[in-house]
Amino acid sequence: MASQKQSFVKKALISFLFCTIFAGIIVFWTQQRDVSAKTEDTYKSLETFSNVLSMVQKNYVEEVDPNQAIEGAIKGMLVNLDPHSSYLKPDDFKELKVETKGSFTGIGVEITQKDGILTVVSPIEGTPGYKKGLKAGDRIVKIGDDSTAEMSLMDAVKKLRGPKGTKVSITIHRSGWTILKKITLVRDEIPLQSVKSKVLEPGYGYIRVSQFQSKTTKDFTDALQEMIAKEKTIKGLVLDLRNNPGGLLDQAVKLADVFLEEGVIVSTKGRITDQNMIFNARNDDGKYDFPLIVLVNEGSASASEIVAGALQDHKKAIVLGAQTFGKGSVQTIIPLSNGAGLRLTTARYYTPSGISIQAKGITPDINVPTQIATKENVQRIGKPRFIREKDLKHHIKNGNTPEDPSKSNETEDVEGSDPVSSDEEVVDNLSDDPTETPEKAEKPGDEKTIKEDIQKDNQLNTALMLLKGVNVFGGVMAAEKK
Repeated sequence: MASQKQSFVKKALISFLFCTIFAGIIVFWTQQRDVSAKTEDTYKSLETFSNVLSMVQKNYVEEVDPNQAIEGAIKGMLVNLDPHSSYLKPDDFKELKVETKGSFTGIGVEITQKDGILTVVSPIEGTPGYKKGLKAGDRIVKIGDDSTAEMSLMDAVKKLRGPKGTKVSITIHRSGWTILKKITLVRDEIPLQSVKSKVLEPGYGYIRVSQFQSKTTKDFTDALQEMIAKEKTIKGLVLDLRNNPGGLLDQAVKLADVFLEEGVIVSTKGRITDQNMIFNARNDDGKYDFPLIVLVNEGSASASEIVAGALQDHKKAIVLGAQTFGKGSVQTIIPLSNGAGLRLTTARYYTPSGISIQAKGITPDINVPTQIATKENVQRIGKPRFIREKDLKHHIKNGNTPEDPSKSNETEDVEGSDPVSSDEEVVDNLSDDPTETPEKAEKPGDEKTIKEDIQKDNQLNTALMLLKGVNVFGGVMAAEKK
């Protein structure tokens, strides 16, 4: 009887193993069949492309350079992926590498494409574009006499850049305008300095980071240490990341780490394992415990959103201002054998709490509009409207929750398609109020000038008052404990 049971168990085990192996073979065969089918489909598509290229070369009305045709096909493929993936020709690739180090000449604006129209994400502080009054959301309709409709970003960048001292004219449309406005800018060297600082009032510091370059964190800590040495006691600091279009990821991580003792700063997740990374804070000496407020607005994008999100999640700072741009994707630059480069979106990044801000942005703890919506302002320029990542064609999805297709284009403050005539007005600058140009705000001033600048800046004024309130409240609480 026992032998019969053993025989039965043995047969059952053999049957189980056979079924398992057979099931594994079926799964493997199915996977291989799927891979083989996809590969076959790819080859068929490549064959179709090759046939089309051959027909174009033989039959098109003019002779076609096959290299240019293939390059155009590559660009078309990448354009349909997302707004931040692109093919960089050898010269463009060299320019990009130079730009991250900071030395290039142009007009100084971060641009993107919305509905085939070149659109300003944010002007870089202190540059010709900033001084002439360009703002986030401005649509560049023409560069010189060339329409920007369907113009690639790299082609637009090439036209906007040029030798220092040369001129370039651009035609702009802004929400609320009924005619186009044309301005002429003199190209200049875009400043290497991405950090500027000043003392708002005794004990209250202000540091502005306009973009993240290779030396940004060092310049930031140097400015902070100099301020501490001068003021002795820092009662509060305003970190201004408004209109900061981003830059180098490692610099954003290092700057956030200046204020964080432990925990995740940012993480990235992609399709392949190499893109899954976690950046943690280091428990170094020299952390700061004074109250910190981070200013953000619609032009704060990418690396600046990483810093704001990390400090917000770790409750090291109060984020104040307007909803940010929402660029929560990581681009990897892949060098190609012909000297060109491939800029490819390879991952999303996530805040310490595990939230993707892609096409969403950082929501401030305290919402303070970029522009005060007074009756006078609304009558003069209309309701303020801004472009964000979610408004860009082919933007990648958030990654946290499924998006409702019926709401994909829904936004309260998207740059509108206001009626505009083809008439052009030649102007000196694009400021809404010619008596208050950004150029004036750039000039270093005395205590009186700083106070005037604070009063004009709704968000900065609110931040300073809040810091003062925190100190008063903190002093009262300390006295009560005693």
